[in-house]
Amino acid sequence: MTMQRPFLAASAHRRIAGALLLLLLLGWGALAPRGATAEPARIVALGGTVTEIVHALGAGDRLVARDTTSTFPPEARALPDVGYLRRLSPEGVLSVAPDLILATDGAGPVETIDVLRAAETGFVSVPEGYTPDAIAEKIAVIGAALGRPDAAEALMAEVAAGFAALGEAPAPARRVMFILSAQGGRLMVAGADTGADGLIALAGGTNVFAGLEGYKPVSDEAVIAAAPDLILLMETGPQHGLDDAALLALPALASTPAGRSGAILRMDGLLATGFGPRTPQAVRTLRSALAGIG
Repeated sequence: MTMQRPFLAASAHRRIAGALLLLLLLGWGALAPRGATAEPARIVALGGTVTEIVHALGAGDRLVARDTTSTFPPEARALPDVGYLRRLSPEGVLSVAPDLILATDGAGPVETIDVLRAAETGFVSVPEGYTPDAIAEKIAVIGAALGRPDAAEALMAEVAAGFAALGEAPAPARRVMFILSAQGGRLMVAGADTGADGLIALAGGTNVFAGLEGYKPVSDEAVIAAAPDLILLMETGPQHGLDDAALLALPALASTPAGRSGAILRMDGLLATGFGPRTPQAVRTLRSALAGIG
């Protein structure tokens, strides 16, 4: 897998300018499907990063519902929950009478999304992606949909500055394993084309399971052979209450360099894998943990 570097100052401004040019050329009128209003006032956000960006653009007061993955900022949790991102029902989403639905590309199932697109309401698909450029594109698309290009410009500049401040990734590259779940001792890990893989790359690490695609279960033998220096996982997730001691007691993990040194980093799931405005913070946190490995 090719390593992704954080924005450097000059390239950051070029990418922002390009994204803003797209935003200005397209505008809300071109992005909005039939049924959308010029000033959407009742927005449903589907996707944790979508909800976070809406709030960051100062439009959180327009949200009337969100999906289960939308946990940041904390006030978003007070909104009606229309269900899990990939198991949505059209009835649940439309029951709050939205005039705009902002949905990440990963929302589903397909049948539900088809119904929502055909409904007499605005629907905008927000592209997924796990690079700094992808974050800028998400902000541009949502900013255009909300009619807030100035706020989008400011937020993109803030995020770009956050990446630029990180500088170059430190050497040597440490080996990182992201665990999504540990059910019955069987580990589900992050491969390529995941938020975890993108984060590891930006932090200057090596994803030990980059040869896999998406999230996949792996055998004990594969874990031992991968020899991670650091285990990364979510603070709250489907780990079934396994604390660090319980994880390190699993024979496969105990046999790895990370297991022997106790190198575990837990991070908020949306922060780690969402690729939104706070991603520079996530990169800094992971880099710090990697730098602390002896």
